Amino acid sequence: MFDSIGNLLTPSEFSKICENTKCQITDHSAKIDVSGVHYRDLNETLQNLVKAKIKRISLNNVHGQRYIGTSLKGKIEITIDGTAGNDLGAFMDGPEIHVYGNAQDGCGNTVNSGEIAVHGSAGDITGYAMRGGRLFIKGSVGYRAGIHMKEYGENQPIMVIGETAGDFLGEYMAGGTIVLLGLNLEKDQSHRSLHVGTGMHGGRIYVHGKITGLGKEAIIQKLDEQDRLFLKPLLTDFCKYFGYDKDHITNLYCYKIIPNSERPYGRLYAY
Repeated sequence: MFDSIGNLLTPSEFSKICENTKCQITDHSAKIDVSGVHYRDLNETLQNLVKAKIKRISLNNVHGQRYIGTSLKGKIEITIDGTAGNDLGAFMDGPEIHVYGNAQDGCGNTVNSGEIAVHGSAGDITGYAMRGGRLFIKGSVGYRAGIHMKEYGENQPIMVIGETAGDFLGEYMAGGTIVLLGLNLEKDQSHRSLHVGTGMHGGRIYVHGKITGLGKEAIIQKLDEQDRLFLKPLLTDFCKYFGYDKDHITNLYCYKIIPNSERPYGRLYAY
């Protein structure tokens, strides 16, 4: 057994890394059969693999194990076959995660940097408090997706949603970008999300399709050329991950939702 810098792993080192999982390590990569594995044991194994400088990890038969990828740092590629549990990639800083299935609540919680692509749908509070990185969802998301998203300097979080979202999309949003494509909607069908942008005081939400429930702190504007230039590479990457026609997706008619004030609650807390 070898780690990514070519050093032989001793039997005791290998045993420690794979103590509670069915793990196979070959040079730079690891494969784990997660069926029946407790989430604590799985995440301990992932931490040990990263310490051993393994850069590519495949997880098979995932059935809702929580916190996968939490707090991992560096250029690590993780592929997940199955349903990822709550808080996938929480607090991560750099990894790239692909989920070939669905993700439960809190996917992308407080991500600092890196990328998550979910080839299905995701649950409530997807992208909660993201402060960097990119999150691509092929399907829909649940309630309060993008709540408390923020940005600082060059760290600008991005979430692209292929279908629709639950209520309170972008609630209390302070920065970053959400793209809502509505690819599952019929021609005159509206998004099911109500109270979009409630409490919003930063960032922007790009939407294809009708929004009938706009929060009182948000307003709608047309796109300008800068918006179109910003969106094109994002939509190109979305198509690359999920197999959509790039020309069709990049030419969708969109508009943007932005806050109508940077201090919507200023009079409540200041005089």
